[in-house]
Amino acid sequence: MNNNEHKNNPMHGVKLVQVLEELEAHYGWEMLGTFVNINCFNYDPSLKSCLKFLRKTPWARAKVEELYVLMLRKKKEQDAPFEKDLTQS
Repeated sequence: MNNNEHKNNPMHGVKLVQVLEELEAHYGWEMLGTFVNINCFNYDPSLKSCLKFLRKTPWARAKVEELYVLMLRKKKEQDAPFEKDLTQS
């Protein structure tokens, strides 16, 4: 992968622990369990148990990473109108 491909990949250089921390801060465990129906989100959730499960379960990790990318896109879209206002001044 060259540098341009890294720029376009929002997951490049992001660790799974960072993904989980940001998703949990943004949505909370209950909402995460609604989006991705896995036991580690729904029953006594903890960062440690989720990391352990997701590292061993590629399909679940892929869903969590997909949700993270979606969250980043939505945040970027919400910030876009503010950025336009600054450039128009």
